[in-house]
Amino acid sequence: QVQLVESGGGLVQPGGSLRLSCAASGPSLGSYVMGWYRQPPGTQRELVATITSGRTTNYADSVKGRFTITRDNAKSMMYLQMNNLKPEDTADYFCNAHKSRSTDYWGQGTQVTVSS
Repeated sequence: QVQLVESGGGLVQPGGSLRLSCAASGPSLGSYVMGWYRQPPGTQRELVATITSGRTTNYADSVKGRFTITRDNAKSMMYLQMNNLKPEDTADYFCNAHKSRSTDYWGQGTQVTVSS
């Protein structure tokens, strides 16, 4: 069983930055693809970025060039550095650990609000 706890959300002005953290615990974390997803108000959850254990990354087009996903396997941590934030980035952000359909875990989410 993998447990994920997000932190770092909050209120930020447009153009500002935030760094989200995901603390993971459980066996064989290095074998999971880790990712950040978000759910804007009234919409479905969507992919933000993923990172493999070998640190291959994938980003949604809407965040390319602004967000950076990283992971520290030794510390069982994953991060999302978000720069040049826009109001449309407002959402609940979720940490995910995925290996297969039956081994897919989610954190409880952290809220990010971008507003002046």
